[in-house]
Amino acid sequence: MKLEIVTPEKIAYSEEADQVTLPTADGEITVLPGHVSLVTQLLPGELTLKKGSQNIVLASGGGFAEITGKKVAVATDLAQRPEEIDEKIAEEARKRAEEALKNRERLSEEEFAITAANLQNALAQLRVKRRHRR
Repeated sequence: MKLEIVTPEKIAYSEEADQVTLPTADGEITVLPGHVSLVTQLLPGELTLKKGSQNIVLASGGGFAEITGKKVAVATDLAQRPEEIDEKIAEEARKRAEEALKNRERLSEEEFAITAANLQNALAQLRVKRRHRR
């Protein structure tokens, strides 16, 4: 099946894949060719795909996936392979977000939502980086 993973900055992946596992709002799902059509919300986490004997892992952010029997289209704000993640930068982003959230009453609803999303993305990056060290 065709898999496309798109972020605001780049096309992170656009090739055939045998299966893809996505972190969704309803839990982790694995999609195989011929999967029932579905649109689902993605949560920050680990996205994995298989192509032949190759496994590819990405830290993914929030977004959406549209699944048809022949194609999976993912639109997300983050898609990074472990080797692309700078652990120090992700750790600093986590600390900044956690510190900002301690003063929640000073944040507008929009600032709170952005900061919470930044925290979730940083945590996803750190989990993927630490789990898949080379």
